[in-house]
Amino acid sequence: LRSLNDLIYLGDIADMTEIRDEKNHISLGAAVTFSDALPLLTKYFPDLGEVMRRIGSTQIRNRGTIGGNIANGSPIGDSLPVLIALNTEITLQSKNGPRQLPLEEYFIDYGTQDLRPGEFIASLRIPKLTQDQYFRAYKISKRFDQDISAVCAALCLTFEGDSITLARIAFGGMAATPKRATEAEQALIGTKWSEGSITAAMTALERDFSPLSDMRASAAYRLQVAQNLLRKAYIERQGQQETRLVGQGACP
Repeated sequence: LRSLNDLIYLGDIADMTEIRDEKNHISLGAAVTFSDALPLLTKYFPDLGEVMRRIGSTQIRNRGTIGGNIANGSPIGDSLPVLIALNTEITLQSKNGPRQLPLEEYFIDYGTQDLRPGEFIASLRIPKLTQDQYFRAYKISKRFDQDISAVCAALCLTFEGDSITLARIAFGGMAATPKRATEAEQALIGTKWSEGSITAAMTALERDFSPLSDMRASAAYRLQVAQNLLRKAYIERQGQQETRLVGQGACP
């Protein structure tokens, strides 16, 4: 155990518990709980809702906040790779005013975030998906819920016809921080969505990550799972095979 300095409860600050459904994005105060955010997030991002339904337990989701999950900065924080793939922006507040930052830039190294003295996370902004985007998110753990993930993954692809024009792929549990798979992204951008392109992206993941082995999974297992999740996303978009039961399991 360690001694803590004075603690400030943020749950009664109106701005930090505000949920706003804007035209092109969703804004959440950093003190919004997972349970309170879930209905709106599930409406616009069903896969994000599926991941959040598996975070902790009902009691934890009732008290735990999305801003707290971000501030903790864990490399296996379930919501982090999903929010990164969605191009989430956070607002950091201090007496000097607000500072906006892409979420992926907040995580510098293990246990180190881009948080200046006197700053705290005030809110986050999640762009809504457009009709030309394809989004998937996955959590791999030994138990369905009440378990820490071995690998958490998300991808958001933008299409023009059959061609991929933009790719955002992020993983948790694969590095010291939640991190984008930039080599895999580049393997997909400018290609058609095909068996060949997804195989190239799977191979590129070996250049993106050198995962560690720990009590939850070996390095080889993590890399294999990450690659297979890309293939799963490919299979799901083909619409030929059901690979999940949306809305099943855990507590609502």
